[in-house]
Amino acid sequence: MQIVADLLTATEQSGQEGIKTTSLLTKANLSHSRLSKFLENLTGANLINKIEFDGKNTFVITAKGRQYLESYVKFSSIAESFGLEL
Repeated sequence: MQIVADLLTATEQSGQEGIKTTSLLTKANLSHSRLSKFLENLTGANLINKIEFDGKNTFVITAKGRQYLESYVKFSSIAESFGLEL
């Protein structure tokens, strides 16, 4: 869940222009194959959109992705208030 939140945060911070795969690899500190699996899940769940242009992929967060991220932040905050670490 934390990795998904990190990927969504990085994608959201990139704004309307989106974020490229290489930047996501760096920010998430994941191998390319592992990142690819996460990106498949995130696009399949409609949390991010994949835009292919000139042979390169760019990812943009969706409204559903923002909603997921907001819910995750609230849940994480509640868990921490009970002394739980996610």
